[in-house]
Amino acid sequence: MNYAHLFEASMLVCFGFSWPLNVVKAYRAGTAKGTSLPFIILIITGYLAGISAKIINGQFNYVFAVYLLNLTIVMTNVFVYIRNKALDKKAEDIKNLKVNKIELKVEAVKEENMTNYTNSLDELISKPAKAVEKKNAVILLGGTSDKAIPVSELAKEYNFNFDIYNKSSEAFTLANAKSYFQANVAELKPEAVLIHIGESELNSFANDYASFDKNYLELVEEIKLTNKNCRIALVSADGSKDNKTANLMNAHIKAIAEAERAAYVSLENAKLWNPEATKAASNFAYDMGLKIRKPLRDVAEILYSWAYHNVASKSEIPMVG
Repeated sequence: MNYAHLFEASMLVCFGFSWPLNVVKAYRAGTAKGTSLPFIILIITGYLAGISAKIINGQFNYVFAVYLLNLTIVMTNVFVYIRNKALDKKAEDIKNLKVNKIELKVEAVKEENMTNYTNSLDELISKPAKAVEKKNAVILLGGTSDKAIPVSELAKEYNFNFDIYNKSSEAFTLANAKSYFQANVAELKPEAVLIHIGESELNSFANDYASFDKNYLELVEEIKLTNKNCRIALVSADGSKDNKTANLMNAHIKAIAEAERAAYVSLENAKLWNPEATKAASNFAYDMGLKIRKPLRDVAEILYSWAYHNVASKSEIPMVG
């Protein structure tokens, strides 16, 4: 048995395993949006190079057969891409037809010269539907600065395969955290919650450690009562290394996370995060059709790296929750 050929075949099988899943995903999606044709062509070129090497060396064995099988599957993606592009064009033509009909309707309305016209043109054509927040989403729960984090835009940019909502508010404090969660989040039955109790709590923490711990634990307990399987991440406060109160408060937050089996996220890690590397990895996984639930710690570092580079660093103040 030629072990070199066996290992090469194993590599090809492992590398090519995701492509059938990608074919099914793309076919079911019925759209070419989000699919990179140059990426697929690049993979095909690589397989053709490998096959050419086998032919030149006269190695017509089972490894050669695996090369051909992988090439066939990857090329199937090209045909699905062409089919989906046709579907996209058809959908766009239907959309344009509807727009033309609406424009004709608008012109007809104008000609009637309605003297008591009180509604806007948009309201006449169609009333905008109120956005409905879905259950089983990921929730960001923090204070004033957290409210500025554009979670929807970041979710699209980094290919989050889940819904995420920002429920942060200047009204959110640790003292009223439990009641705030009940009133604004509980009905959504979140799948995961990111909690940032920030620097606005430093004074209350310094005055009463016990109440801080008690209120924090009550919030975590309330979240688990809403969904016992809810993933929870506790984000540290942002303070200088010389701030003993902030460091002590972070130690308490980390201890609570460990006791409640929640993830602990240090804002110092978020500051060192490499956005382009993370984006490249996310795009690669998306193109390969991988549906991996992103770890809550990674989600937090993406959100708070954005906050650090776009809010805190520009205002020269810490990220206050």
